Order: sequence, then structure tokens, then C-alpha cells
Amino acid sequence: MSETFSEQVLVTPTRRFHELGYFQGFTRQVERYVPALLEPDYLSYRPRAEVEQDPGWKQLIPYVIFLYRDPAQGEMLFQYTRGAGQGEGRLHHKRSVGVGGHISVTDAANGSGDPFGDGMRRELDEEVIIQTPYRLRCAGLINDDLTEVGRVHLGLVYLAEVEQPAVRPREKDICQSGFLPVSQLLQEAGAFETWSQLCLEALFGQQAKG
Repeated sequence: MSETFSEQVLVTPTRRFHELGYFQGFTRQVERYVPALLEPDYLSYRPRAEVEQDPGWKQLIPYVIFLYRDPAQGEMLFQYTRGAGQGEGRLHHKRSVGVGGHISVTDAANGSGDPFGDGMRRELDEEVIIQTPYRLRCAGLINDDLTEVGRVHLGLVYLAEVEQPAVRPREKDICQSGFLPVSQLLQEAGAFETWSQLCLEALFGQQAKG
């Protein structure tokens, strides 16, 4: 078994998500879901190999979108193509606007009391080099039970508003990356993984409707 699939990852019972109010797709109701989903009494760490196949658990995933407001081109997002070396095989070669990954039991080791936040920062440090100040805020959540990978994950979507478009890959499997105008990404949305499509439509789709 690979190291990736033997790791212990952060999960919450799917029934807990349903108790808070089931939704399919994207919701902006951050205050309704996020504090309750991150209550320690409902969280546990389980073998990734098991929960990847068990829809009774939702793996909680930070999904960070880097946003730059260009004076000439308007809103731009960091985007990339997932290489074959990235962890989730079902997403290889898909385009994405989200950076993030699983929260591991090792993220709880420093005792800060915020393993999700610590894990999100670790994932960002591992995947990209950020050479600009930025402001981070939770913008919504994603649930997609229509796909195999989506059934066992729940995404917490964060917007990282950067002062400059100075974000570049650290991982070699983040390919063909860079900031592109939101208007272009909306036109090319069909090439993106489902979570990115949901975010583009929910957070920026009004631009396409114009």
C-alpha cells in the first residue's frame, strides 16, 4: 500500500453533514456549516484507503482559490493542470483552480487546536510558492455526490486574495499553471474538475451572464 493511502486523514460522519442540512453542489452558508463541521467531538482520523471507498464518511478538504484583481484584465484566478503524480488518481490531467488536499493526523501534532487550519497551511506550503501578501476567507462549501470522488469528500472553499499574481508551483505535478482571466476560465469550464466547475459558476458565473 502506498504511503498516500496508508495515511490517517480527517473525516466527519456523513450523517453529521446531513443533520446540518444536505445540499448538492455549492453553498455560501459558511456560518451554518463550517463551525459545526469542525467541532472536535465529530472529527476523527481514519485510514485513507478505507474512507476513499466508504461514503459513510466525508473527508474534509481545504480548497484554496487564489484571486488577483488586475487593473486591466479584471479578476484573475490561479489555475493549473493536475499531473499524474498528484495524490487523487481520479483527478489526474484535469484542470483546477483549487489548491489543497487531505488533512492528516500529523497536522494535529503541534497541539494548536486547529488541525484543519494547520493542514491547509501545510498543503499550501507543499504545493505552491506564494511570494505576495494575501487575505484568506472562507467563501463556501462543495458537496458533489454525483461523482465517485465527490461522494467521499466535502470541500471547504477559501478565497486567497493576493496583492500580486506571484504564486507559482512548488510541486512538479502542478503543470501549465498561471493566472488567467475569470472570463476565459468560464468559457473553458468544461475542461476543469467538477469542484472547480462548481466554484467558477457559483462565485464568478454572474460575469458570464453579464
